[in-house]
Amino acid sequence: MQQYETVIILTPLLSEEVSKEAIAKFRNILTEGGAEIVHEDNWGLKKLAYPIEKKTTGFYHLIEFKAPGEIISKLEIEYKRDERVMRFLTIKLDKHALAYNEKKRSGAFNKKAEAPKTEEVAN
Repeated sequence: MQQYETVIILTPLLSEEVSKEAIAKFRNILTEGGAEIVHEDNWGLKKLAYPIEKKTTGFYHLIEFKAPGEIISKLEIEYKRDERVMRFLTIKLDKHALAYNEKKRSGAFNKKAEAPKTEEVAN
């Protein structure tokens, strides 16, 4: 099984419970197809880089999962059929992306680099 990640942008007109219902639908499609969800991240409402369907914001959600390749086409067909989804992108992760995601989840990038302390010299 390969490891993938998909980012979904849902329309901002949805209530929070309807957006959670949409994400649950896609999560169920994955698990019923034999996928194992590795990580999920709800990015919330964000400003879009350019307007899509005359909307300037959208609800972003990321799902990282391990699955057989056949499930990807089924998942993307469901994305296209669902009118709540404005955009989506699914990519296969290589070994470098897997290492990066693992570091990101462990918090390696959240630590602020400490500035070297300078001592004041009295004249």
